Amino acid sequence: MKQERYQDSLLYRIRHSTAHIMAEAVLERFPGANIAIGPAIDDGFYYDFALPRQITPEDLPDIEKRMREIIRGKHPFVRREVSADEARGIFAGQSFKLELIDGLEQGGFDEDGNPITEKPIISTYTSDTFVDLCRGPHVETTAQINPDAIKLMSIAGAYWRGDEKRPMLTRIYGTAWNTPQELEEYLWKLEEARKRDHRKLGKDLGLFYFSDDVGPGLPLFTPKGEMLRHLMESYVRDVQTRYGFSHVWTGHLVKEDLYKRSGHYDNYKDAMFPPMVDENITFRLKPMNCPSHMTLFKEMGRHSYRELPLRFAEFATLYRYEKTGELNGLTRVRSLTQDDCHTFCTPEQIEQEFSLDLQVIKEVLQRYRFTDYRVRLSLRGEGGKYVKDDEKWTRAEAALRSALVANEVDFFEAEGEAAFYGPKADFMANDVLGREWQLSTIQVDFIQPARLGLTYIGEDNVEHTPVVLHRAVTGTTERFLGVIIEHFAGAFPVWLAPVQAVIIPIADRHLPYAAEVAAKLKAAGLRVEVDER
Repeated sequence: MKQERYQDSLLYRIRHSTAHIMAEAVLERFPGANIAIGPAIDDGFYYDFALPRQITPEDLPDIEKRMREIIRGKHPFVRREVSADEARGIFAGQSFKLELIDGLEQGGFDEDGNPITEKPIISTYTSDTFVDLCRGPHVETTAQINPDAIKLMSIAGAYWRGDEKRPMLTRIYGTAWNTPQELEEYLWKLEEARKRDHRKLGKDLGLFYFSDDVGPGLPLFTPKGEMLRHLMESYVRDVQTRYGFSHVWTGHLVKEDLYKRSGHYDNYKDAMFPPMVDENITFRLKPMNCPSHMTLFKEMGRHSYRELPLRFAEFATLYRYEKTGELNGLTRVRSLTQDDCHTFCTPEQIEQEFSLDLQVIKEVLQRYRFTDYRVRLSLRGEGGKYVKDDEKWTRAEAALRSALVANEVDFFEAEGEAAFYGPKADFMANDVLGREWQLSTIQVDFIQPARLGLTYIGEDNVEHTPVVLHRAVTGTTERFLGVIIEHFAGAFPVWLAPVQAVIIPIADRHLPYAAEVAAKLKAAGLRVEVDER
């Protein structure tokens, strides 16, 4: 089933157009400002400027007021196609726009790495007095924007084109909605999200800390935090065992050469920690498990089709060299624990194994009270980045669709979003605030098993290459913990609470009896504390 893309929605056009309206208001207030880019984003919009003086939060109400006046003018958005030379004339003195025009004229490469040979279309949009270099889309007129459903949110710094060697610009964030009621609900959710921020609650509840002495992105878990981790991982381990997965362990270090053969090195080397060399052998801290699990499959000896499917699972500590500026509490860390599973199967078993993975994921999400979710089924597109094997792609995509329908899972298709080695399904779950999180994922892999020389003997007594299904239920323990802290606002269900009962003696003479009660509750399997403060 298809679903309207956000980029095709009226709300997207409203936000994109409101970014232009904000830019017009800013240029009026800051004559001589240099404009960069202003796109719509997931929950609003932004525009980047080089301003003649520093802007402060106190400037935003006046800019907002002027934006409402512009909106009430019911100005049309008019699109024009222009030549590169004409565009340069329109944006004379605007260095960022001129750089963009030069880039459009020179072509370059498309998203699949193919050279752009067609002459690019350069377009502008004009509304009221503001003209922007833009491909759209926009509303037809500002009358389609509700002036009482917009708000400027914050000011930040941003490097031009994300390059820290380029100028630092001023970025103004805003949001726009269809109605004032939607805006009010969004602002309430933002405030509630601030209260539920896992970084704040994690510290308040004594679950985890970060220390400059240890390093950025490396969380330290307290006894209560470790108990939470243990409960989460033990639960998933039990579910996976019940569904026929065997747990393995593959360590923390891997020879760099393995990642070169698997193809990960070329694609992920920037996310790897620097190499370690011992006796002329280069090692890497593991950033992913796939090659290790596939090597284990290979080292276990010759496999028959009768042994398949073979299902490996591991809670593995991985290390990824995330940029310091991208780290965010537990949801973006440098040391992480991934509940990684790999199923080795025949092509004919893809649908049944995908269906099994769906059942595991549905059960786990239900346990954590994530009942509102959908699946993004990422399929092959028209570009050239995909493995060339039409039969395998067609079979795999049909198998995934069939399994999703059979398991009554709501899904939408995203063409061109598949991994280069096969289609995938991502579970997008809404928390209690309606925020969508990508949690679980299942990926079909045609290429890595062949690259690493994996084989099994088929029913025809001939060697074949197995298909591998990559699957993670909670993704990483750290990120999922950050999500559920906010989902439950720190009030975990009893089965997950690190402390299930607290005994509070009101006088010192009650301490012996409190200890006696605590001992009995512990003997019954409860996690108990005596508060002696």
